[in-house]
Amino acid sequence: MRKLFSKMDIPLFILTIFLAVVGLVMIYSASSVSSVVRYGYEPYHFFIRQAIFVGFSFIIGLTIVIKLPTRNYSFLAWPGVIVIILALAFLFINGRMTNNAVSWYDLGFFSLQPSEFAKSILIVFSAIYYNKLHYKKVKNIYAYLVPLAFGAIIAGLVAMQPDLGSAAIIAGIVFLTFISVPMVQNNMIRIIKVLAIGLVIAVVVILYSGSDLLNSMQMDRLTFQNPCSRYTETTGYQVCNGFIAINNGGLFGVGLGNSTQKYLYLPESHTDFIFPIIVEELGLVFGIFIILCYAYMLFRILKIAKESENLRCSVLAYGTFWFMTLHILINLLGVLALIPLTGVPLPLLSYGGSFTVNILIMLFVVQRVNIENKINKTKREIKAL
Repeated sequence: MRKLFSKMDIPLFILTIFLAVVGLVMIYSASSVSSVVRYGYEPYHFFIRQAIFVGFSFIIGLTIVIKLPTRNYSFLAWPGVIVIILALAFLFINGRMTNNAVSWYDLGFFSLQPSEFAKSILIVFSAIYYNKLHYKKVKNIYAYLVPLAFGAIIAGLVAMQPDLGSAAIIAGIVFLTFISVPMVQNNMIRIIKVLAIGLVIAVVVILYSGSDLLNSMQMDRLTFQNPCSRYTETTGYQVCNGFIAINNGGLFGVGLGNSTQKYLYLPESHTDFIFPIIVEELGLVFGIFIILCYAYMLFRILKIAKESENLRCSVLAYGTFWFMTLHILINLLGVLALIPLTGVPLPLLSYGGSFTVNILIMLFVVQRVNIENKINKTKREIKAL
């Protein structure tokens, strides 16, 4: 066990723990008021739940690192994709609506969001599928489109909830992981032609289906610039209060627990808008430090992906890299009114059970990949002697 832990990527592991701890502290600070006033819970309600999610994820993650080599992930591939599709479809019959989207199953003690599990399952499926094609030396480039097809089906089901933010991230993860595969990169012209035809067909189907691509609420979100000029409107209120929080914080913040915007001015202060509260309480300097931590984490994951000696491990790491990158970019750019607000959480910092469990488990999967990279490197060096 000690030998396996010594082969983990220590900087990535330390940053994972650090950001998870910062997330717990800030979730307690950001939610303590709304937990009582808005939801009627104890001040530490969301903190305790998030601590349980984080603790559970670390237990599962460490078990993966110790007990589950990546070659054994195949049991999650096809069954996982099929279960996710069925779970997303069944939401329309028995799902719970929250924030105008039917995205959750109410399990009483826990609300399960299938779209978050879809991201991890699709990464694992892509890794197993592409590795098998590579092992069998399949040269038919169209065989590599299968994960894209499943990704499109799943993203379509999520968009119908409607949850365009998660749908866009799922589509992005699958596509960006797809173009990270060497065989795809070597046949990019043919792939672009096929995808262009598919896009044209999709547009024609949407236009002739008689349904609106976006509902009125989603259309409103396209109005995202200069949010403070629309402070009294839904299109500007939340983002403008985020700006106020960032402005209040200045360089060094007003002090931990001293945010004023968390007093019901910022509706999603412990989820999508955790970053403005962090800047308000701990300052812009600390906010920039958080962004640098993210950047270094992504660098470590990308390094592990490039050092992988088989396609399965490489795709697992690349998929996790894109999973993290898309969530960070879409959350922060939306909060800063640089893109439409889509309501996606910030990795390791935002409150959210399904999301936290999946992002942490995938980070431990990357650690398992790094362990296997080092084991293979050691074996290769021994053979070279």
